[in-house]
Amino acid sequence: MVADKLRNEHNFGGYIHLKAIPGADKDLIKKAGSLVDRMSVNIELPSSKSLKLLAPEKNKHDILKPMGDIKNNIIVNKYERRKYKNSPIFVPGGQSTQLIVGATKESDLNILNLTENLYNKFDLRRVYYSAYVPVNSNRNLPEIKTPPTFREHRLYQGDWLLRVYGFKAEELLNEKNPNFDINFDPKTTYALNNIHLFPVEINKAPYNTLIRVPGIGIRGAHKIVSARRIGLLDFFDLKKLGIVMKRAQYFITCKGKYYGAVAFDDMRIRKALTPKIDLNSIDEGATQLSFFDNNIGNLTMPKVSSNSKLLLLNDKSTSITGEL
Repeated sequence: MVADKLRNEHNFGGYIHLKAIPGADKDLIKKAGSLVDRMSVNIELPSSKSLKLLAPEKNKHDILKPMGDIKNNIIVNKYERRKYKNSPIFVPGGQSTQLIVGATKESDLNILNLTENLYNKFDLRRVYYSAYVPVNSNRNLPEIKTPPTFREHRLYQGDWLLRVYGFKAEELLNEKNPNFDINFDPKTTYALNNIHLFPVEINKAPYNTLIRVPGIGIRGAHKIVSARRIGLLDFFDLKKLGIVMKRAQYFITCKGKYYGAVAFDDMRIRKALTPKIDLNSIDEGATQLSFFDNNIGNLTMPKVSSNSKLLLLNDKSTSITGEL
């Protein structure tokens, strides 16, 4: 085994992420897990139907069984290490998976429901999404020119809301609206669809309410809770704390005062937050998200035609940092 040689023959002490194949033997998984930092079993596609259509050699059972074996070994290892501190560590970085977005017809709701179930059942650290990249033509594959990377971006944001913010998939999407509106981040869509829950008073709202406000991330909410112990906060204090007031202003009050640029009305707020160019219509002009992009704060769209305008997605970093 390569991992064994790296650790024991070459004394490699760095990070190792090992991918387990569907149907992998549980004894092999147990041995490998004691040598690597993280393991993953890629689920590949969002449903059994899609697997049968595009990857008939794979099946749901063979993919999920290794996930279950990894989870069980993690649980046993934690118990053993409480009793015996010298016990070897089993995948300290946990397990993850990845699936392709846009190769089949599943909705964002289907994908988020799957993601939520994977987190709950297998205690995954992360689910990664990869926009479908067309490399050849086939009657079972969609005909698209470039990857749906805006959709990938919104799914990553939705994933943060499930994994860190405590949202449920059914709060973000439903059968009537099964896909994210690319023009808005998922938390803004949630707030617009639940306008009766807003505005919230910034000086009184508990932490779990603050993190549901668009523009207030996990770090921002902690800063607000800490700062208001000293005194009441106003609109300008929030700016100093780094809160994204471009979105937050429409869903909060400070000392009882509403500072939104338009009246508190869901239609007017939606209009104020809608980008000048409909991003839903030009997702096919997007470029693949890069975790090593130096210009991480801004994602500019390339021209999709000679008459197209330069499009800007100004929240690119949030799919990586999770500060929504």
